Amino acid sequence: MSLLHSLVTDTNALSLPALFEHLASTGLIRRLLELAADEDLGQLHERDTRGSHANTPTEYGGDLTSEVCIDPASRATARVVARKPGTIAGLAALPMLLDIFTTDVHASGVIADGSEVSQGQTLATLSGPLDELLTLERTLLNLVGRLSGVATQTKRYASAIPRGSRAKLYDTRKTTPGLRVLEKYAVRCGGGHSHRMGLFDAVLIKDNHIAGLSLAELPAYVSAASHRARELAKGTLQFVMCEVDTLEQLDTLLTLPPGSLDIVLLDNMSVDQLHDAAKRRDARAPKLELEASGGVTLDTIAAIATTGVDRISVGALTHSAVQLDVALDIHEARP
Repeated sequence: MSLLHSLVTDTNALSLPALFEHLASTGLIRRLLELAADEDLGQLHERDTRGSHANTPTEYGGDLTSEVCIDPASRATARVVARKPGTIAGLAALPMLLDIFTTDVHASGVIADGSEVSQGQTLATLSGPLDELLTLERTLLNLVGRLSGVATQTKRYASAIPRGSRAKLYDTRKTTPGLRVLEKYAVRCGGGHSHRMGLFDAVLIKDNHIAGLSLAELPAYVSAASHRARELAKGTLQFVMCEVDTLEQLDTLLTLPPGSLDIVLLDNMSVDQLHDAAKRRDARAPKLELEASGGVTLDTIAAIATTGVDRISVGALTHSAVQLDVALDIHEARP
């Protein structure tokens, strides 16, 4: 199966364990973690036959501090601990991290991604050579902290949507380069939904695509683009969406035959405009989904969710998430 076809699936229908397995099957997660190892241990650091880094330095690098400070025979037990309460994401990558960074470290008591944790709660227990634990420490904490920050931020937004609302929370492509599949996984851990994975799996016709078009020209342009996309994608297309920033543009798209367009993105509209847009959609094209985007905050999302839109996309889930404070505490060491 190609990388493209393995990525193009309804990831929102998968359980969290199945989602992580699906994303890992693309090879993108391992490539990211191997790059992280190269960043810390040296790009040309030798790897053993499993792809793991040996923990002895070569002329190119390694964990020099542990090499000069830690007896290679020393073993230890350590706990990964949440210093703040939050929603956890990223621990599913722990087996892969251990495989890449260590040769003899084992994990136990690993809590499930998506779990709500309290301050001071243990997320996992690790045991093995002390030098390998120290080599692993920073990358593990960076990854779990970053992804848990995204999951925690997402949980806040998802919890602010009133019960019974038809609106669902979605992420965007405003992700850290290289971290997208993991940050989108973290959004799912926090109770959000994944928008398109990239430019390859869906069509989003934005303002820059339709700049210069008149209102009269817009429907035919969108219809032709949709037809070409469905032919080109050959069954891998997730959806066709068009962005509008006026109700007049929406009105022209509501004239399209059913199936020409899947979603209309309502960009930076007020709550009153969103209400009006939903009424117009309900009257003329009830199967067409509406997505509110732009300027959505924790203070405004509840009101937006009551307007009748189906989707609310929030870039802040990823681009403004604050890393959750997690730590590695060595609580038993022996020679």
